[in-house]
Amino acid sequence: MHFSQAIVRRPAASCASGLTTAQLGAPDYEKTLSQFDAYCAALRDLGLKLAELPAQSEFPDSHFVEDTAVVMPELAVITRPGAPARRGETDTIAPALAAFRELRPLAAGNMDGGDVLMVDKRFFIGVSGRTDAAGIRAFTDIVAPHGYTVDAIEVAGGLHLKSVVNYIGNNVLLLNEALADHEAFRDFERIVVDAEEEYAGNTLWINDTLITPQGYPLTLKRLESLGLPLIQLDTSEFRKMDGGLTCLSLRF
Repeated sequence: MHFSQAIVRRPAASCASGLTTAQLGAPDYEKTLSQFDAYCAALRDLGLKLAELPAQSEFPDSHFVEDTAVVMPELAVITRPGAPARRGETDTIAPALAAFRELRPLAAGNMDGGDVLMVDKRFFIGVSGRTDAAGIRAFTDIVAPHGYTVDAIEVAGGLHLKSVVNYIGNNVLLLNEALADHEAFRDFERIVVDAEEEYAGNTLWINDTLITPQGYPLTLKRLESLGLPLIQLDTSEFRKMDGGLTCLSLRF
C-alpha cells in the first residue's frame, strides 16, 4: 500500500495531563513539540502530504489522532474511543477526513484506532481496555460488505494491539513474544521483539521505509536484516504518555 496523505494534530501545552499507564514522569512540552516536528518531517520526506490540525488544549491526548478513526481505501470509520475523556476528539477529525473519504460512525461499543491493524483486506483488532467486542462487531458490520475479514485478538501486554504488533511490509509482522504464536498470524513471517525492547514493536512502515523508535539496538539489528531504509526517531516524550509512532498520524 502506498501512502500519500496523513492527518496529524499538534500537541497541546496540556499534553502532560493526558491518560497514561507509564511511570516515566511527565513529558517536557518543548521536547514533545521538537519530536513531533521531526516526525512530521519524516513523513513529508517519504512523500506524504500532511494536514496538520491545531492543538486542542481541552483534549491533552488529541495528538494521538490514530485512535479517532480507521481509514481504508473505500471509507473511513469514525471510532468511539474507549476512554470517555477522549470521545470529543472525533468531532474535529470527522470534518478533516470528510475531504478524503466517505465517513461511517461506529454504531455501538468502543474502539480505539490503535487497536486496529489493517493488512491488505484483513483487519486484526485488539480486544483491550479501550476496544470491546461490541465495537468490533459494529466495525465488522461496516467493513465486511467491502470484502474485509476481521480477527479479534486478545491484547497481551501494552495499551493497544499496535503497541505490540505491527505490519512492516513483505508479509512480515513485528510483534511481542506473547502473540508470536497466535493462530491469526500463522500466515506471516514474524520478527519477535525482546521483552526489554517491547516498545520498539511500535515501528511504522510507510512506502517501503521503516520508522522505528530510537534507542533499541536489538530490534534495530533485526530490522536492518530486512534491507529496507530505516529512520530512527526519538519518541521519549510520547512514550511517557503511552504513545508511539503509529499513534501520531492517520495515514492513507
